[in-house]
Amino acid sequence: MSTDNRTSVMLVDDHQVMRDLLRDALENTGEFQVVAQAADGEEALKVAAESTPDVIVMDVIMPGMDGIDACREIIELLPDTRVLMLTASNEQDAIVRSIAAGATGYLQKYSGKEQLLTTLREVAEGEFRIPGNAARRLARAVRGPVGDVGVERLRELTDREVEILKLFAAGLSYQEIGDVREISALTVRNAVSGIQKKLGFRTRQQMVVWAIRAGVVDDGSV
Repeated sequence: MSTDNRTSVMLVDDHQVMRDLLRDALENTGEFQVVAQAADGEEALKVAAESTPDVIVMDVIMPGMDGIDACREIIELLPDTRVLMLTASNEQDAIVRSIAAGATGYLQKYSGKEQLLTTLREVAEGEFRIPGNAARRLARAVRGPVGDVGVERLRELTDREVEILKLFAAGLSYQEIGDVREISALTVRNAVSGIQKKLGFRTRQQMVVWAIRAGVVDDGSV
């Protein structure tokens, strides 16, 4: 953990150059402190246990244990640590497996610096964040039975709440949703919390996957 008010971050990538670039980008903001680094999944398990970071930024494809398997084991070991998968992979299967492993964010390496920082901030706060393009592939992959909650639970939401859920599950940030709805980002955040509580989900991650399966989000809306 960081010894000051900065968010402590661990970087996991098999390319030293990428880790150096990420470290500089994060620490130059003054918001983040890179407390540890690892070059593969197995090393990440050991180093994460020693450093207990707030957030781990993890590549998917690495030699030996990949980022998805490492994410799953780290979440079991450190349930309060958040994992943001930052990867060059755009495979549908990688997105689904990352979410199933417990990642609370998924972002591709070609994303801009500001998108990375915004996503990292939200993941550090415990939010579930995937961009629209990843949400679209996730929608195609997981569309199906909606489980115990049931589509009828949507009737408990107001039209406004359904629209906010749709935008949130499509990968829009609080600010982006606020711009669409002409309300503040804080109002959106409170609304999302209320929706989660109404639907009875423990995490926003579970809520988003359920919303996609329930057909709240369609391919044309993300």
